[in-house]
Amino acid sequence: MPTYDYVCDTCGNEFEAFESIVSQPQTDCPKCKAPKLRRKIGPGAAILFKGSGFYKTDYRSDSYKSAAKAEKSSFDSSGSSKTDSSKSSSTSSSSPSSSSNGAV
Repeated sequence: MPTYDYVCDTCGNEFEAFESIVSQPQTDCPKCKAPKLRRKIGPGAAILFKGSGFYKTDYRSDSYKSAAKAEKSSFDSSGSSKTDSSKSSSTSSSSPSSSSNGAV
């Protein structure tokens, strides 16, 4: 159930109410009892994780976890990653020299 923000146009009282989506908006202010209460339009629903123990990688998919484990084990066994060794060999062979491009 969502939390709605209310404000009273008479006394300026602002509060939050935890209500069902299908329930009718409140009309009477709980502080001054005037029927000038209106529901504020909020920024939308967002997920808020309050407290310790939440991190963005806590709920990774199983395929991601298995790929990460395979990458880590290949890195640990060879001492360097396979992508790093292929990058260094391809960049050294493909780097142009000043004499090969015809510029003087």
